[in-house]
Amino acid sequence: MLKKPLSIHCLQHVPFEGPGFIESWALVRGHRLTATRLYASHRLPAAEEFDWLFILGGPMNVYEESRFPWLAREKRFIGEALREGKVVIGICLGAQLLACVLGAKVTRNPCVEIGWYPVEKASQALQSSLSGFLPDSFPAFHWHGDTFEIPRGAVHLARSEACENQAFAYGDRVVAFQFHLESTRESVENLIYNCPEDLAEGPFIQSPLQMLADPGRFRAINRLMEDILDGLVTTFRS
Repeated sequence: MLKKPLSIHCLQHVPFEGPGFIESWALVRGHRLTATRLYASHRLPAAEEFDWLFILGGPMNVYEESRFPWLAREKRFIGEALREGKVVIGICLGAQLLACVLGAKVTRNPCVEIGWYPVEKASQALQSSLSGFLPDSFPAFHWHGDTFEIPRGAVHLARSEACENQAFAYGDRVVAFQFHLESTRESVENLIYNCPEDLAEGPFIQSPLQMLADPGRFRAINRLMEDILDGLVTTFRS
């Protein structure tokens, strides 16, 4: 007997940073995908309208509520989703928002990390059942200048040379990724076009040519994202 399709909702912060590969994954599997475009003052759904919540990336910082007033409303909504026991996945800014809502600090990272850099499991990762979805080491795409502390009660999942806190799990239904596995060539081209000011020189900043040179990298991270999402579906439906 086929399982009922999931209702998946995304919180989107800017027009040029959408769900990327997540959309392809959801549509192929027959899941329903909706979005609140916070930058356009879209409504937020009621808890019964979705099963999973993705909090996507964006160029703003979690502490910029004076510039982006909807951040306060979004944080309250994320807190409600956590209390309702939803599966919540935060990516980049979304991971930072999760950390903030869970009481952890979000600050500037020692350096900006933009491009393809390896990520490895943290020593604590085996304390979480979600660690099994991550390889011991893997390449990922990065585009961030901030970082988060690991919230109290969460498990540190992954790190990189440039950024110690790359992922955490909170319980068995909440996971935060500072890095991107949903990125496609098109989504990275959109970042390059819309955020050129981020691409100053630095030890962990690649050029646009370096970021786009190898199409196989996008296929690899999308396969890993597919494996993670399929694994989560199996876990929460068994």
